[in-house]
Amino acid sequence: MHRTNLIFIYVLIPLLFSSCDYEEGRIKDLKGKWRFSIGDNKEWAKPDYDDSKWDKIEVPSFWESKGYEGYNGYAWYRTSFHIANKYKQSGLYLQLGRIDDVDEVYLNGVLIGSKGSFPPHFSSAYDQDRRYFIPKNLLKFGGTNVVAVRVYDHQESGGIVNNNIGIYTKALVPIDMELSGLWKFRTGDSLAWKEVNYTDSAWKSINVPGYYEEQGYAGYDGFSWYRRKFDVREDLRGKKLVVVLGKIDDIDQVYINGQLIGGLGVFYSSKDSIETFTYYNEYRSYYIPDDIVLNEKNNVLAVRVYDSGEKGGIYTGYIGLISQENYVRYWENRKKEKKW
Repeated sequence: MHRTNLIFIYVLIPLLFSSCDYEEGRIKDLKGKWRFSIGDNKEWAKPDYDDSKWDKIEVPSFWESKGYEGYNGYAWYRTSFHIANKYKQSGLYLQLGRIDDVDEVYLNGVLIGSKGSFPPHFSSAYDQDRRYFIPKNLLKFGGTNVVAVRVYDHQESGGIVNNNIGIYTKALVPIDMELSGLWKFRTGDSLAWKEVNYTDSAWKSINVPGYYEEQGYAGYDGFSWYRRKFDVREDLRGKKLVVVLGKIDDIDQVYINGQLIGGLGVFYSSKDSIETFTYYNEYRSYYIPDDIVLNEKNNVLAVRVYDSGEKGGIYTGYIGLISQENYVRYWENRKKEKKW
């Protein structure tokens, strides 16, 4: 296909970010002694579970070097932290370095992310960075918060093994409603999956943003879909809104309540005719058209993705809803700061 034919078929062209993904600042250092137990019990994710009789282990480190030489299998880590009220308006995420091999991470008893696949469909993510968005509604500002990490090590060394362990802020586009975190996901392709009434309860939950190959779909190329339900806060109802979806590898179509609002790239009926170019490196932002009426509750955001090779999915950047007013103001301020 000639580049002159690459005219987007959507009325709403993506608004593209040009800033970096994160400007990191650690506000809570979580390196040090964590509670640790080999074995596996989902009760250990609960914040009120009594772990006082568990061993203590240095994080980060391989557990083999801390008295568990030769152990392969399941283990759990637990720690607690306090977060000040002044961070209520900040974007926060949990950085856990690398984990060998597979993990699930719980904050106050709620799963906030995972990488790799546990047995019986084991897939290692030992070389992948763990960075999980923290939903503000899960945090107890001024109180005690509990992180529990379920780990499976297949062979050789295992555990939470790398530095940069802590709670970090990220430079915020002033998103009014964060939608990072766990989304419903499945491979394949059907336009029925955009519909509000479609039942996605059997779909797997994966962390967004993050490559899906790092979350149990190693080696998969082709079509996939993401779905996320959301409510609209009272202060956002009736406002013009923008959907922000970070970077997507490779091309996408985005639907709200079954209606197409935008996309980058052109889908054809044949995989052989799909051109992806360098769209994987472009940020996605889409205005929600005035004729789409958002409900107070249970709106559905559905994202159709095609990946032509290597890694794929909604993989980095800011994810959420922002008012058009705040969106424009943000970029006007950015231009002034950089003297564009």
